[in-house]
Order: sequence, then C-alpha cells, then structure tokens
Amino acid sequence: MRFLSEINSPADLRQLKVEDLQEVADEVRQFIIDTCSRVGGHTGASLGAVELAVAMHYVFDTPSDKLVWDVGHQAYAHKILTGRRDQLHTIKQYGGLSPFLKRDESIYDSFGAGHSSTSLSAALGMAIARDKKGEDFHVCAMIGDSSLANGMAMEAVNQAGHLKSRLIVLLNDNEMSIAPAVGALSRYLNRIKGAQSYQHLKEEIGDALESVPGVGHSLRSIAKSFKDAIAAAVLPGALVNELGFKYIGYVDGHNVPMLVKALEEAKKIDDGPVIVHALTTKGKGFPNPEKNYYAYHATGPFDPKTGLPYKSNKVSPPTYTETFGRTMCELMGNDQKIVALTAAMPDGTGMDFVLKEFPDRSFDVGIAEEHAVTFCAGMACEGLKPVAAIYSTFLQRGFDQIVHDVCLQNLNVTFAMDRAGIVGADGPTHHGLLDIAYLRGYPNIVLGAPKDEAEMRDMMLTAIEHPAPAAIRYPRGNGIGVDISQKPKLMEIGKSETLREGGDIAIIAYGAMVYPSLEAAENLSKAGIQATVVNARWVKPLDEEKILELAKSNRLIVTVEEAYLAGGFGSAVMECLESNGLLDTVKLVRMGVPDQIVTHGDPKLLLAQYGLDADGIYNKVKETIEILDASRLGNKRLKIVS
Repeated sequence: MRFLSEINSPADLRQLKVEDLQEVADEVRQFIIDTCSRVGGHTGASLGAVELAVAMHYVFDTPSDKLVWDVGHQAYAHKILTGRRDQLHTIKQYGGLSPFLKRDESIYDSFGAGHSSTSLSAALGMAIARDKKGEDFHVCAMIGDSSLANGMAMEAVNQAGHLKSRLIVLLNDNEMSIAPAVGALSRYLNRIKGAQSYQHLKEEIGDALESVPGVGHSLRSIAKSFKDAIAAAVLPGALVNELGFKYIGYVDGHNVPMLVKALEEAKKIDDGPVIVHALTTKGKGFPNPEKNYYAYHATGPFDPKTGLPYKSNKVSPPTYTETFGRTMCELMGNDQKIVALTAAMPDGTGMDFVLKEFPDRSFDVGIAEEHAVTFCAGMACEGLKPVAAIYSTFLQRGFDQIVHDVCLQNLNVTFAMDRAGIVGADGPTHHGLLDIAYLRGYPNIVLGAPKDEAEMRDMMLTAIEHPAPAAIRYPRGNGIGVDISQKPKLMEIGKSETLREGGDIAIIAYGAMVYPSLEAAENLSKAGIQATVVNARWVKPLDEEKILELAKSNRLIVTVEEAYLAGGFGSAVMECLESNGLLDTVKLVRMGVPDQIVTHGDPKLLLAQYGLDADGIYNKVKETIEILDASRLGNKRLKIVS
C-alpha cells in the first residue's frame, strides 16, 4: 500500500495531492475486499462508497466539519480513513468495531446510524445548532437514493428547503438499497440523469449569448426566465430547485477528482442547502457482483478472486426466513385474497420467493415501513388479507400506523416479524427485542411466537385467517430441523402446549426459548429436579387457564423469552398472576434481556451472556430452588427456636 499505510487520520489524507486520491481509493477498496473476504461484512455497500469517503474527508476539515452518514452500511472506507484501519478485521465481532456508526467509537462518527433515512434530519439539526451558536463549520449528509425515498428523509428535505440553512447533501445514487430501488422517486432520479444533455445545452446557449459584444450580459439575463420556464417543464432537477435546494450533478461517484471539485463548489454556496448528485455502482470492484446483488450487500467470508462464498459440507435445516417465503407461496396459491409486501428487504424476509411466484399480489414498497403498514390497512378495508414481512426492529418505525390504522380499526393485517430477538453481528440497532412490549399494550391484536418452523407454518395460516390484526415473531437463522412437509393447519389462538410434565417447577417458554428450556429440563432431571415445560405460543391472548393451573400446583414458575423483560412475555404472566391474587402463592422468575443495550457479536455468545441458553436456564432454576429450599429450612428453624 503506497499511501494507505501512512494514513492514520483524515489530516494525513489532506496532505496528499488531488491526483493521488484515486490511488488511495483503489487501495482502500482492495483493503476492504481483503478484509471482508476473511471476516465478512457489509462488503458491497461499502465498496460502492469508497471514493465518496475519500473525497469527503479530503474536502472537509473533519472532525470540525461534520459528516453524517446514513445507515452506516457503506461506511467502511470512512472507518479506515479515520484511524480504524487496523481494527477493521474485528468488525461485527463481539468486542470489535461496530458494523455501523457509533458516536462513542470515534470522534469522526458525528451521529450514530443503523436504520436508514436519518442523516438529513440529524445534519439539519447540527446545521441549525451551528447557526444558533454563531459557529462556522460545514455539515455534509451522505444519503442513498433509496433512503431518500423514506418519509422521514423527505420531511427533512421539506424543512431544509424552508429554513435555507447552509447544508450539503451528497446523494449516493446507485439505484439500489439492499435490493434494486423501487418507486417514483427512483424514476425521477433516472430522469435527472437522462436530462444531462439539456443541462449542457442550456450552458452552451448561455455562453453563446454572453459572447455577443456589448449586449451579451443583458441578453443572457433576459433569456434566464425563458430558460427557467423550459427547465421547469422538461428538466427533472427543477423539482430540487423548487424545494429550495441548489443542485450540482450529476457527477461520477467513482472519480475522486470530479467529486472533490463538486464538493468544493458546494462549500461555496452559503445561502441555502445544496445537493451533490453522485452516481455510483454498488459493489464496485467486488468479484462477479452482477451474479447476486443481494448476496454481496452483506457477505460472510468469500474467495477474494471469485467473490463466491467458501463452501461448507454442513447440511443445515432451512432458515425461518426461507420457510416463511415458501409457506407464503403455498398459502397464496390456495387463497386469492392473500397479498404480501416487504419494505426493501425481499431477500432478507423471504419475500423474494413470493415476488417471483406472485408478482401481481406482492409488493416491495421500498424503505417505507410507515407507508407499508397503512397500505396494508387500506387493502384490508377492501377484503384482502395482507401480510407485511418486516424485521422486528424495522417495524418499530411503523408503530403509530399499527396502532391507529390497523389495531384501532380492527383490520385483518398480519405482521411477520423476522429477526426477532438477538440477531448478532448487526448489533443494537438491529436486535428485535422490543416487539412484544410495543405491540401487546394495544387492544385487538393477537401476538404469537412459534417454537419451531413447523409450528411457524401453522401460526402463519392461523394469523392470516384470524379476522383481526395479528403478529408473529421468529428468529434469525436456521430452524430446528423438524418435519415441515405437512400442510399448515389452524391453531387455537390463546392455547399453550405442555411439552413435558414435571414436579412442582414449571418453565413457560416463548418462541425460540422453548427448545433450550426443554434441554435445561432434561439436565435438571439428571440433578433430581423434575420441571414442567410449557410452550406458551401466544402472549396475547395468554393461556390464563394454564398459567393459573401452574400457579396453584407449583412453587416456582420461570418464564423465558428472547426479548426485553420490560413489558415482555414474563410481564404479561406476572400481570395475570397479580390480577388473580396469586403472586404471593408462587415464586415467579422472569428470564429475558435486562434493561441495557445489547452489543453486537455471535448470537450464541450473547444469549449465553444473558443466561438465555440451556445452561443459563438450568443454572437459574437450580439456583432459585436452592434459595427457596434454604428459605424454607430457615423458616422451620425459626419456628423451632421460637
């Protein structure tokens, strides 16, 4: 590495000549490929933004100037250039670099980011704070074309154009999110690219008029309103101007000198916000990226020569995601009223199967979870049975719409929440730990979690056929490996399943925690402790009859869930016991995630850290029994002494 090995901060980068920057970008790109081929990561996303990162850190005096990245998928080059080059191999690993932007990781991470479309709002807030404090620095927000289509980003555009604060927006236009970009805004940006010939023609006409001796300047001024009228009619970029933004573009997003020039021009504009429109290619430099744009967005280790993942001889059960997609195809084949959608995550949710088999009854709405929920509500009003396949963490963005537009109106909308629980390497912004708490508090909705992929198929059918709101949660990764060849069948909503009969100890497990609880019970039996294990299936409605029965026949009930304890499944059980006056008659222990931020790392490691594996459940039950036995023995001794 001719240059990169000597760049330990953006200040080092700014010592170079502009003509050296393209080589720097090439070295950064190769470093990303070499590193991600060994450890995996958001490879394709970051490769497409290498030149953008180099140009921004060269033009702006970071960290005094603020760079606000959207999402963070594409920020590996930014991390490399800001002193984290030698740590990149730890990315997404426990104790290693965050996969996204994190304020307490680096002073160059001016705003934390994990979900999309936040950069414009944050950057505008920083710009306004700068102006109010009388300070002088630049704020540059980097956002992708798909993220720009999100409602939050457009709200920020609306206010930025109104406030006229000095702000630079670098639009990374690669026509992709994780999947190809969809929607009218994407078509609009494509029209801007197609209108470049008009822009050149307008400049040539202006230059020709200006050259007329004596009257050239006047002629150009007179013609300006006429040209602007033409622009308003035929030039898509005119919309940007109407929103109060200046427009620079488009520029080649893989040409560093061109990017530097465009950003330098943007810095000179001090009477309002400006958009620099850069065209990039996602996965630039990745071996054979055209084969699968989903696969190289985020990769595991791969062969750096071919881009293909290393083969594994291990045969694993299908993932919950795949099971969902194939089950949806089966159900939709039997019922013409079922429709399905995803919010820019077809591959991540299993909706790629559905979009291919039922293109007329399935939708990718782009990064627009709020719209997705109310879109489903509208379809349900007219008798369809919509299913929204959205990650648990992303469905949080549509909470108000779930409450007001679906639950309040008691509409038949099903939410399939993938990535529920601890997701691992993507960390705090992507863990699906809140859905039980944020959904169970409102009337009308039914909430369930299957113990395995076979039960998931049954629960999907049950939720869709239930004539009211329903949501099911299921984890990331492979299923248990049970037989899924049987046709899905309807379940009794609110009815649990007793899997193991025991003594006076009961474990009630929810969703993915059922099998670890069964394993823990088997280990407890070897220690002379017989535990009943119940698969709860539903948190709303609860199987109160079973819970009350267990409370009257057991001295200890342990609830286990892969979610935050506050407002979760265990809280629902506790509320049930309290309302029936049984909290004083049975010891209740709630196992789940405590009130703290869960970092990124291997899911098995993180689950073990919170005691949410077979060993953790075993130890908690055994420890609690020992305390109960000691307390009972102490009470007997006290009575003898007295």
